[in-house]
Amino acid sequence: MPVVRVTDPADPALADYTRLTDVALRAKHEPAKGLYIAESSTVIRRALAAGHRPRSLLMAERWLADLADVLDAVGAGPDGDVPVYLGEPDVLEAVTGFHLHRGALAAMHRPPLADVGALLAAARGGAGARRVAVLEDIVDHTNVGAIFRSAAALGVDAVLVSPRCADPLYRRSVRVSMGTVFQVPWTRLATWPGGLAELQGLGFTVAALALSDDAVTLDDLVAPPVGPPTRLALVLGTEGDGLSRGAVQAADVVVRIPMAGGVDSLNVAAASAVAFWATRA
Repeated sequence: MPVVRVTDPADPALADYTRLTDVALRAKHEPAKGLYIAESSTVIRRALAAGHRPRSLLMAERWLADLADVLDAVGAGPDGDVPVYLGEPDVLEAVTGFHLHRGALAAMHRPPLADVGALLAAARGGAGARRVAVLEDIVDHTNVGAIFRSAAALGVDAVLVSPRCADPLYRRSVRVSMGTVFQVPWTRLATWPGGLAELQGLGFTVAALALSDDAVTLDDLVAPPVGPPTRLALVLGTEGDGLSRGAVQAADVVVRIPMAGGVDSLNVAAASAVAFWATRA
């Protein structure tokens, strides 16, 4: 496995890592090249455990020993040819736009997105998904990452994102999720809100989390003796405006979280955690 020491931040070999703080550039650049950036040794290890393949790694030399197991894994076998770029801290900061203190970055090849039906059928060891989260047009990568972390912690089987939702594999989403975007199966719906009809066709009750005159409370949705639906899709809307009218109209039921203290709603990431906890098996 080649180890390349770099001294020039403009080195063309580092093009995958440049200007990481420019959200608009990265949002276009990463999907187009079929790459995403994994930041920190923890995230890189989780990506590798999920079967994702690195194209290269970037780090300071002092991290070589700590990441020896990672380097062995990506360079294993006779054809191990994944380059490792080493640079001084000032060079790395000039390349990335921030101080790299979490071990390393890796430019990872994006795996192909799964078909919705196949993804849900494969959940629970082939028994099929029973509870999924659906994200409509959430634009903040921090919220997307936090929702994935809650989904992993609270046993959600899969996450589906709308065509215009922020990229779960964007660097900040991955980091905030602590790498759980590799743990929770996810894919992108092809149409919206038409994708909700596909879920209903697969036997899911679609529950839209929104403020509405006909909304039932989350307590009502999970109340015994019936309890939550056997197959449940919880739909969460974008920051600020919440769910679109089309998504609400397409849902089987509208659900609200009971609130106190004059507060009408929670941040979408906080709301997701409450809903996932309340509907857990």
